Amino acid sequence: MAQAETAPRVALVTGAGTGIGRAAALALLADGWRVALTGRREALLAQVAQESQAGARAFAVPADVTDPQAVQALFDRVAQHFGRIDLLFNNAGTGAPAVPLEDLSVQQWRSVVDVNLNGMFWCIQSAFRVMKAQAPRGGRIINNGSISAHVPRPNSIAYTATKHAVAGLTRAASLDGRTYDIAVGQIDVGNAHTELAERMTQGVLQANGEIASEPMIDVGIVGQSVRYMADLPLSANVLFHTVMATKMPFVGRG
Repeated sequence: MAQAETAPRVALVTGAGTGIGRAAALALLADGWRVALTGRREALLAQVAQESQAGARAFAVPADVTDPQAVQALFDRVAQHFGRIDLLFNNAGTGAPAVPLEDLSVQQWRSVVDVNLNGMFWCIQSAFRVMKAQAPRGGRIINNGSISAHVPRPNSIAYTATKHAVAGLTRAASLDGRTYDIAVGQIDVGNAHTELAERMTQGVLQANGEIASEPMIDVGIVGQSVRYMADLPLSANVLFHTVMATKMPFVGRG
């Protein structure tokens, strides 16, 4: 806790160029954090850094989380640039076309697994290496799960399977991190209004086969939730946090 009180804390946000990652990065920067923004598209990262008006506290570093060597190089570069890493928001993710599972191609399946599961593990692994070695020791990891980590949507087997796996990563890493003062938690988001989720306002397939529009929440609310989790002392952890549109069809028999 002494580190947080004497110097700006350092966060690394994956998938920071758009959507939830962008919202979380902006919320952390507004809260005084130093933030490494990473993703595949450097131009989008630069736009977020400029929008934040945070100056040198925003550091755009393009990287591909599906490449374990690139991930290790990313964490080494951020730790060297800022001196440490206090927070990883493990956010990068992708989906597959909403098709019947028997029509999903091998490449489509592997692409989702490579980002949502493998990429998330590479980032957790690299964060552990940095956080165990730095002084003061420790840090926090927040994995971006999904309400799909609890219940599926129709025709979403790759996304749903990987998000269930993320919950396993969170539990196992939370246990393994205790010894090293590393707190690991997960945020599960339902219907945040991002570029990718815009189509849901026009109608999305329901479990009963109907097409219906669904309520959305401003993505900035998710950024606030990440900031809340990040601001906790390492002696406290939100293991699972669900933030969603109040009236979306998630609970009940809809």
